[in-house]
Amino acid sequence: MLEELDRVDWARLGHAYGPAVDVPDQIRALRSPEADVRRKARGKLYGNIFHQGTRYEATAYAVPFLLEILAAADSADRSDLIGLLTAVAVGYDESWLPDGLPIAEHRRAAVGGDILLAAAPHPGDDDFDEDEGDFRYIESLSGQEQDQLFAHVAVTAYDAVRAGVPLFRALLTDSDLVVRTMAAYALAWFPEDAADSLRALAAVAASSSDPIDAVVSATALVAIGLLGGQPAGAGLDDSRPLVRWGAAIALARIDGSSAGRAVVDELLVWAGGDTDRDSRIPFLDGDLAGYAGLALGQVGVQHADAAFDALLARIPSVSGMEALPIVGEALRVAFPAGRLPDHTPFTALDDRQRRLIHTLAQSPATWRINDAIFANFSSLIHSYGLPPSNDALQRYAGTNP
Repeated sequence: MLEELDRVDWARLGHAYGPAVDVPDQIRALRSPEADVRRKARGKLYGNIFHQGTRYEATAYAVPFLLEILAAADSADRSDLIGLLTAVAVGYDESWLPDGLPIAEHRRAAVGGDILLAAAPHPGDDDFDEDEGDFRYIESLSGQEQDQLFAHVAVTAYDAVRAGVPLFRALLTDSDLVVRTMAAYALAWFPEDAADSLRALAAVAASSSDPIDAVVSATALVAIGLLGGQPAGAGLDDSRPLVRWGAAIALARIDGSSAGRAVVDELLVWAGGDTDRDSRIPFLDGDLAGYAGLALGQVGVQHADAAFDALLARIPSVSGMEALPIVGEALRVAFPAGRLPDHTPFTALDDRQRRLIHTLAQSPATWRINDAIFANFSSLIHSYGLPPSNDALQRYAGTNP
């Protein structure tokens, strides 16, 4: 195993912290018999080949060895490896939910990026700055060229993981429940391979009525929807709540405004309830209510009022990352034209907009992550032309003169 690892010229490849010379040992450490060694190696790989969602030239070169380890039945932490590989392929999934990954758009955006990458200074070149790396080169490119370069690197990493799609399908029948779940999750992001994946996922989704298998079935149903398939069977009538959730998410994605009332009602239950995050579901880090809120945006304007009421009811009970999809969807519904013109008075807003602002103003905890102000949430609010703090929004709404 990993006998080809040293044949890669890692010193010529860059990652988040410079030459990727540390990657081989980190990959080897994933085979360590010590759990703590493996955990630290995964953390380092997340930090250097997937730094805050960014992929690098070294990323795609690391992927075949990660797949090799995953394929070995005696490898530990295989579900965590699938999580790392999926992150490498698509970044953070909240960027693409509830619609799925637009890989065709990414491929178009990446055209020409290979030439730009080949022209970039690499570690070991005379013009490579050890302190700044390729920063000056990137800064010399136009905005469009930068987009092409970054898209090319990301798509190259994606295609490296895509080579593992047959392996992910095989792992759908693994003896480990978490591995099966993560394999279903991974398959959701490769629509170009949907035909064979849909058959495999359908078999998993319908393979058992055991409550223990509900997580796998629900994850497989969501994956089927993201791949454009029609969930078979009566998932909405299933006795297992998670399976009903997965079926409703999938049907909202596939049927859109034609989705039946049963789909909408199921989503409303989840979006407006007090459901805790379920870490067993990989999508959106297990934020079932948040995903249901996003899915409500797919079922058509005829259900907009009911969906909006459910979102408003949910807002006071969420904070941190869970607040982003719920409030983001509520903002999208309330402000369909996007950002307000500067200096728009509160009195000029319509009823739906005022209700949302009052709810946000009266929910200070929603603005926080742990015990601190959540900058990403404030930025989301400000992107619609609204005051970016709870106090300022209260003053805007006239609730805190």
